[in-house]
Amino acid sequence: MFQEGSPRMAQKPATRRGPARSLPRTRRGRSTREAILRAAEEVIGARGFAGAAIADITRAAGIAQGTFYIYFETKEEVFRELVTEMGRLTRKTLSEAVAGAPDRLTAERLGLRAFLGFVAERPTLYNIVEEARFVDPDSYNGYFTTFARAYARNLTAAAEEGEIRPGNAEIRAWALMGMAVTLGERFGLMEPGADRDAVVAEVFDMLENGLRP
Repeated sequence: MFQEGSPRMAQKPATRRGPARSLPRTRRGRSTREAILRAAEEVIGARGFAGAAIADITRAAGIAQGTFYIYFETKEEVFRELVTEMGRLTRKTLSEAVAGAPDRLTAERLGLRAFLGFVAERPTLYNIVEEARFVDPDSYNGYFTTFARAYARNLTAAAEEGEIRPGNAEIRAWALMGMAVTLGERFGLMEPGADRDAVVAEVFDMLENGLRP
């Protein structure tokens, strides 16, 4: 399942995108690049895209400003990389959480709980993805549509196995994602210490039994 933060309006980045750079070959290079990303996550996630300067990022990373340009051309490039990283980490977190689940509903329960925990642990990265709606709409749309496509395939497979009722898998995927997005904001960002088991139990009582009295 999924997430949402409080988006901040920001300046629109340059639309030019050069070819993707290959990862550094040396351990030191990889370590420096990772330090830049973690500093960018901290600074941009806390101040917003418009409020974060490259000098702020390099200061937080403990490197010279010129070193930044060895690894990234612009602040926008770092921002896009963080959105992509959030997608990878979310999928990894959820895949690990639901591994071995006996059925789809159990997987949904485990996935939602893991997602809420992930948002509470990485709130700045979560905020960056939501700000991408304004800063880099292509990355934002790609983030959600990629996840929704795989989600719908899983729901279709579960329906074919008789684990859930048949239905429109795409609509269901987006509905479940939307619910998780809002829950992530409320119980991951606003109240990171919330009782996640209680939240998940209430959500799945509604999913399994509906609202009809």
